[in-house]
Amino acid sequence: MDQLKRMAVFAEVVAAGSLTAAARRLGMTPSAVSQHLRQLEGALGLALLHRSTRKLTLTEAGARYIEGCTAMVAAARAAEQALERHRDEPEGELRIAAPIGFGGLLARALAPLRRHPRLTLQLLLDDALVDLIDARVDIALRAGSLPDSSLVARRLGSMGTQMCAAPAYLAERGWPGTPQNLAQHDWLGARPFGTATQSLVLHNDAGETATVQVNSRAQASQVTALHALCVEGWGIGVVVSEDDRRALADGRLVPVLPGWQLPDLPVYAVTPRRGEQPAKVRHALALLAAHFDLLPGPAAG
Repeated sequence: MDQLKRMAVFAEVVAAGSLTAAARRLGMTPSAVSQHLRQLEGALGLALLHRSTRKLTLTEAGARYIEGCTAMVAAARAAEQALERHRDEPEGELRIAAPIGFGGLLARALAPLRRHPRLTLQLLLDDALVDLIDARVDIALRAGSLPDSSLVARRLGSMGTQMCAAPAYLAERGWPGTPQNLAQHDWLGARPFGTATQSLVLHNDAGETATVQVNSRAQASQVTALHALCVEGWGIGVVVSEDDRRALADGRLVPVLPGWQLPDLPVYAVTPRRGEQPAKVRHALALLAAHFDLLPGPAAG
């Protein structure tokens, strides 16, 4: 490593044109610069500079050697500048994992990142949990309760939920008038291969709560499949995706027990490491937090 430092000093001397000027640039004394040059020449067994009282000139060996020394210094400076950009300006590949229903939210929230031409975006949309380390994920959005882990979680906001069903299903099975009536209806669950029975805890604006056991007629691991099942009349589901909200708006789905709500789902941004984050992650987290702050009430998408 000392030899690399001496090479850098030699390159600075040649660029500055004198020992004194190089010493000022390097924050060293002229005698220290001269000592580095003597040690470098001693290690190489060759003179690199002709010294006179008026100027320095390269020897033949010095003219050959300076090219490599200059290239080394330039490469080191380029590496440092690249890290500064990485720290200060969003660049590189930003990998974000999220449930499928968050695609539209991410597109809107992260739109300002389009101004950074060095940045590319990879969205890994899957309702199954992704291993952040194996998939090289920078940020994961997760809804609901989080398991204990070494991951770093930041709460962004909440998603409001609403029970809904297709008009055809309700015409056939009838409208539930109370939370207890849900026990006689078909439920659409998001826990495939698990238990078909689920305990719901609902509350209303009067502060009342109700707990009811429901049975899943169908289960699916993705919200897109749950949406399709609900629209086709398989049972009562919960609005969590933009597709569900559009279906409510155009009448393909209708609210069930609108006076009763399930608990809001908290939404977290999860990162695999603590400490200083690169600019792309810091900017993305700030945009996501700002997007949730602007949402009207506990909702997403």
